Amino acid sequence: MNRPKLFAFASPSGGGKTSIIKPLLKTYPEFEFSVSATTRQMRPGEVNGKDYFFLSKEEFEGLIAQGGFVEHEFFFDTHYGTLKREVDRSLNAGHSMIFDVDVKGALSIRAMYPKESVLIFIAPPSLEILEQRLRSRKTEDEQKIQHRLRRAAMEMETGKQFDVTVVNDKLDTAIAEVDLIIKKHITS
Repeated sequence: MNRPKLFAFASPSGGGKTSIIKPLLKTYPEFEFSVSATTRQMRPGEVNGKDYFFLSKEEFEGLIAQGGFVEHEFFFDTHYGTLKREVDRSLNAGHSMIFDVDVKGALSIRAMYPKESVLIFIAPPSLEILEQRLRSRKTEDEQKIQHRLRRAAMEMETGKQFDVTVVNDKLDTAIAEVDLIIKKHITS
């Protein structure tokens, strides 16, 4: 019997990890997607437990103190994290899981689940293309774009510690490459 795996994806913002993860979840409907916990306010149309686990700041900080997170980060005045109980529930049920996390979160997953984790770094073809992608979104002001670009350098360096790096130059090619990586790990 195959052991369930934890596929942790990370990339700089604009690297394309979400565009790669979405079709993979359709290819592997038996996989669970790791739903993060957050202290940000729920937006219209979001569902607690499906989009995020929405927690108060006090609840979140209480879980930090109890060791209730596999990883957590404070980013743009908001807490985000992966609930350990959800990962354990998925593994105990025999389900592989896909994570959309930052590089530090992925390394934390590996530290807690070294035998089950597979870290996949999605890299942009270049920092120039990454900047073009961020600007073309038109979702953030200049200050946030500059912050994300500065952070990207750290993320690219940290990504060298991952099991594999996939350059997202052509989306279809990157999806196919990640699919082969997943197949390799779920059958080994």
